Amino acid sequence: MPQIDLPTVFSALADPTRLAIVERLLAEGERSAGEIAEPFAMSKPAISKHLRVLEQAGLIERKVVRQWRVCRVRPEAIRAVDDWMQRYRAFWTDSFERLDKLLAKSEH
Repeated sequence: MPQIDLPTVFSALADPTRLAIVERLLAEGERSAGEIAEPFAMSKPAISKHLRVLEQAGLIERKVVRQWRVCRVRPEAIRAVDDWMQRYRAFWTDSFERLDKLLAKSEH
């Protein structure tokens, strides 16, 4: 399993097509490469390149089921992103609360 490297993950997700692929896999679960390619107006080799970037970033994993290559999101990658965001969410929540208290004091 690839190690989760957040800069690589965020770089992979910065592309709108790759973000849409991950969002679709999160919403719908496992999909074949052909199913993933359906809504996009691009060639299957282009979709395959996007899937390769997502796989190298550790966001998805691919396996062969009979004659299909099936992709799914790696939950640990999403968990790593969520953990990172939780730290910053807590920081900004605390910062805004301190600012609210400071503003309330200055109004009196």
